[in-house]
Amino acid sequence: MHRSLYRFLHRFLRSKLAAFGLLIVATVIFAALIGAWIVPFDPSAQDIMERLKPPLWEGSEGIHLLGTEALGRDIFSRLVVGAQVSLLVGVASVVLSSVVGIGFGLIAGYEDRYIGRFLMALTDIQLAVPFLVLALAVVAVVGASLWNLILVLGLTNWVQYARVVRAECLVLREREYVQAARVLGASTPRILFRHLLPNVMSSVIVISSLLVAKMILFESALSFLGLGVPPATPTWGAMIAEGRNYIGNAWWVAAMPGLAIFITVIGINLVGDRLRDLLDPRLKQVEN
Repeated sequence: MHRSLYRFLHRFLRSKLAAFGLLIVATVIFAALIGAWIVPFDPSAQDIMERLKPPLWEGSEGIHLLGTEALGRDIFSRLVVGAQVSLLVGVASVVLSSVVGIGFGLIAGYEDRYIGRFLMALTDIQLAVPFLVLALAVVAVVGASLWNLILVLGLTNWVQYARVVRAECLVLREREYVQAARVLGASTPRILFRHLLPNVMSSVIVISSLLVAKMILFESALSFLGLGVPPATPTWGAMIAEGRNYIGNAWWVAAMPGLAIFITVIGINLVGDRLRDLLDPRLKQVEN
């Protein structure tokens, strides 16, 4: 087990881009886990006398590394604390999406009759509705909160899992070991979770790694529109929304959270691309 993990990490780190992406992701996770205890300022503390101070490299005489926003709050501290919200929403919503999507995909792929066709019909209906429109409608109805946002994102992004898992299960169910388990009287849940699920996990891991970045972007977009996390909680999307009125004379207020989103998404995508190269059977021979 340890040797297999070591070999996998060695192959993963052979790609410099993947190693760089992993460094970015590790930094963001570190900031999210302990950032609240190491930030130099209270992210919610207002100081009007320090409002719109530029970053230190702009010649500012203050002590704010990335400057301050319109209410004098330290941008660096708010970025670090905002990483908690972004990662929590990204990871929790992906976990919820994967549970729903994998369950539907396994059932639809193994029982490709009435139940499977009904579940795929639900998938087609879901795909026919633009995600952002659906998310805006649901959040507007249930209200803006952290857990409502996770629920909305999780229950509107399960389709990718369902379609991929179903496609793989349609092939796997005809394999000899599945047929043998069926002949020996294995129950349907046992076949699904003992024989089919482990064989689709590589695809699930790849989808999850890439979907986290997508969820962070969705959370930022909804927060920018005022339909995400409540305003009292620092989030990268809300920080961009607050700074858009000061682009002309205080560009850093919106640029810094935008840069944080860009770098984080790039890092996650680099890791996800490398995982795809290593775990996808059709691409395992590719060594970047």
